[in-house]
Amino acid sequence: MRLLTRTLLVTSAVLAPLTAAVPGASAAPGCASSVPYVSGEGGYAAYRIPAAVSTPRGTVLAFAEGRRGGAGDSGDIDVVLRRSADGGCTWGPLTVVAAGDGDTRGNPAPVVDPRSGAVVLLTSYNGGDVTEAQIMRGEVTPGQSRRVFVQRSRDDGRRFTEPREITAQVKHPSWRWYATGPGHALALTRGPYAGRLVVPANHSASPPPGSPDTGREPRYYGAHALLSDDGGRTWRTGSVDDSYDGTHNANESTAAQLPDGAIYFNARDQHGTSPGHRLDSTSRDGGATLDRPYAVQPALNDVPVVQGSVLQLPGRGGPLLFSGPSVPTARRDMAVWRSTDGGATFTKALTLSRQPAAYSDLVPLGRKTVGILYETGVRGTYETIAFRRVPAGDL
Repeated sequence: MRLLTRTLLVTSAVLAPLTAAVPGASAAPGCASSVPYVSGEGGYAAYRIPAAVSTPRGTVLAFAEGRRGGAGDSGDIDVVLRRSADGGCTWGPLTVVAAGDGDTRGNPAPVVDPRSGAVVLLTSYNGGDVTEAQIMRGEVTPGQSRRVFVQRSRDDGRRFTEPREITAQVKHPSWRWYATGPGHALALTRGPYAGRLVVPANHSASPPPGSPDTGREPRYYGAHALLSDDGGRTWRTGSVDDSYDGTHNANESTAAQLPDGAIYFNARDQHGTSPGHRLDSTSRDGGATLDRPYAVQPALNDVPVVQGSVLQLPGRGGPLLFSGPSVPTARRDMAVWRSTDGGATFTKALTLSRQPAAYSDLVPLGRKTVGILYETGVRGTYETIAFRRVPAGDL
């Protein structure tokens, strides 16, 4: 298959003020923070939707959506990538991994296949002149609606194969909206399902026959998981949240494997009637089913309606981390929480800054450092996508 090799140049700046904004935070050796994406540079009006993984060679891959027309969710959007060989201190040139060519490609959900070491990337697509609202109302053709694609890199993220469509394998015919991730996906490393790739995702369902609803109502959002047991070559749908009752409206979701082998799922609650903005559940069969329906995680009530990220730190007694903004009514004050009981409860461990902030993704940088790739700015939320190195001891 032909490999994509388009490259653009984007300035890499240093976010010195971020370090000072965190009382008591210690800087990692060499650097504390950097800015891989600056809106308005590299031919893109805005960069959004960060996702990050670390390869077996220690290279950090920072994915994002390059939005040509502005910060909006529709239009001409590419999936872009920058690579770092020094733990996120400096970044190589920007590469276009999946070109929109006038359409919308986004929601990057990367994962490293533990068997081959290949980087597997799932993304979502829709026509550039349609919106999420139109798709949820069922007003677009199948070709312009949401579709799902997979790519692979066998050379440490330098080049990726062309997007290969897997929509028929993973999208139920009654679903309308569909989004992979966004944020890193999960490779199971222990237990009977070791080697399985698990991609958290979300969808919207069609209203039942005779309903006066249009399908745009938040109650029709649901979370689900995509599963692959052959390194990303074939896929199927695993667990599906299909309550659609308006109480818990699971939207963008994220996952981590706990020390006992279970999968912890955490999802954005899109204006459900229950109190709180975060939902969670677990799976003990490798993501095929949920142990219980999604329910509110009250320890994360400070998080607004927004995407978030989870990461299980390695080692005996390593905590489960969650990242997201920490003002319930605004996207700002990016923070990291920790859980020492498998996600039953969380405690805020660190506030990274008091600036506007939105989407984020957590990535391990060896055993002593954690990286966080997140949207932030001084005056606006989507001015930059910054990368922050945090010593694990601070968490």
